[in-house]
Amino acid sequence: MLDPFGRVALVTGANRGIGAAVVDRLLHIGYAVAAGVRDPSSLQPRGNLTVHRYEAEDEALAASFVTEAVAAHGRVDALVNAAGINPMANFLDEDEGAHDLMWRVNVKGPMRLTRHAWPHLAACGEGRVVNIASLSGKRVANENTGYSLSKFAVVALTQAIRKQGWDAGIRATAVCPGFVDTDMTAHVTAVARDAMTRPEDVAALVETALRLPNTATVGEMLVNWRLEPFL
Repeated sequence: MLDPFGRVALVTGANRGIGAAVVDRLLHIGYAVAAGVRDPSSLQPRGNLTVHRYEAEDEALAASFVTEAVAAHGRVDALVNAAGINPMANFLDEDEGAHDLMWRVNVKGPMRLTRHAWPHLAACGEGRVVNIASLSGKRVANENTGYSLSKFAVVALTQAIRKQGWDAGIRATAVCPGFVDTDMTAHVTAVARDAMTRPEDVAALVETALRLPNTATVGEMLVNWRLEPFL
């Protein structure tokens, strides 16, 4: 397992849900963390945590996030793309605005940030990228086609990162949960909150993916609160 002390992770969507749980977990085990959030006032710097403005739709902010993180911490060893949205977007909808928005945030956001962090991830020889995808990126279980399309693409992006970064020691993992008890699932009434996966447990999977050595990489981690036939 890789020693977390001295390693630096960038985490997006860091002020709530899975992203916030990842930040807490990584700080606890010894990482320095650069947190990317839309509103920096929503998260207070502490210890080895720095807070930076980041919006998935803004490539200039992706570039400045990486630059600021390197200035603050000296390096980038890992990237956790946890920012995401899930407005309803059925494929029969004539208005494709929600589809386009999810594509910009859920897919192009992590793609751009990974691109800007790439030289630093390659330089360390053990760079790690964890993309928070979804079981909706492995099968279609409801009418939110747009969300599934975007998360299928995130899984594909993860595979592309693994392939292109392999020789430089970059390893990538797609973490694919079902319903997690976060703000994103606040609209869900068919499942009790205490039956859903906890964000802290997803964060534990992220830690595992980040700490596995180059010789023990895992491409996908599928986790759910209920029985899935393919799991």
